[in-house]
Amino acid sequence: MIRGWKRRRIAFIAFLGACLILLVGYISQPVKDVDVEGMISVAHRGAASYAPENTHAAFQKGIELGADFIEADVHLSKDGELIIMHDETVDRTTNGSGQIRNMTLEELKTLEAGSHFHPDYYGEPIITLNELMESFYGQVGLLIEIKHPALYPGIEEKVSEVLSEYPATDSVIVQSFDIDSLKRIHELDPDLQIAVLMKASFVPVSLWQLDDLTSFATYINFNISAVSKRTIDEVHKRGGKVLVWSKKDKRLIQKAVSYDVDGIITDFSRWPVEEDIQVVKD
Repeated sequence: MIRGWKRRRIAFIAFLGACLILLVGYISQPVKDVDVEGMISVAHRGAASYAPENTHAAFQKGIELGADFIEADVHLSKDGELIIMHDETVDRTTNGSGQIRNMTLEELKTLEAGSHFHPDYYGEPIITLNELMESFYGQVGLLIEIKHPALYPGIEEKVSEVLSEYPATDSVIVQSFDIDSLKRIHELDPDLQIAVLMKASFVPVSLWQLDDLTSFATYINFNISAVSKRTIDEVHKRGGKVLVWSKKDKRLIQKAVSYDVDGIITDFSRWPVEEDIQVVKD
């Protein structure tokens, strides 16, 4: 005869097994009925799922896949050149090592930035903000993120100087997690669109904070897993827009759409990708 505690243990294990089966079944179900009409798609670091991030190849692929904007990260080299790369160091995405701020443009241009992604991209170079603008301005929207501006005194002036050579339109946005840096960019060029990236630790955002942010920023951007629909609605009430980002999670994209965001920043480039989400069509 099985004792009571053994029976309870067996029942609990069976319950967990049933839950696991249901969970796997739920996750494997396709996301359906997602209407993305009119929403902005942003290719994060270019089409980073298809080509080496923050390279000419990734940005070109983003355009080919139909992105409305391509997102690029900016640092400052030792000799004052604006460098397109996500990390502060070149270690992860090139065959070199060291901090960008300790290297000259000439040194950075000797590095190879493609084969870490795939051998087919061997020889892909690091590019500058000037080169990004020359190649892609007018073909696609450009979302420029200033990375760790406190490390690069004067980077706002450098970015503003480059962008001033291109007509201020809806196709260029500057974003950062550093609010003071963005306010400086706004002072330098009041016509330039600004996007504030909100850290999870900044959320929830008070109404007076939203008043302040929307006084100079066009976009207030959140991780979709750390923001409520109420906050997004409050941004919209103040005339602002919201872009969200997430991990490659189809259901978070569905959540973003249900929250009525203005666009999604994603490695998928053009979303929804056919195999990921079934789009509602009129």
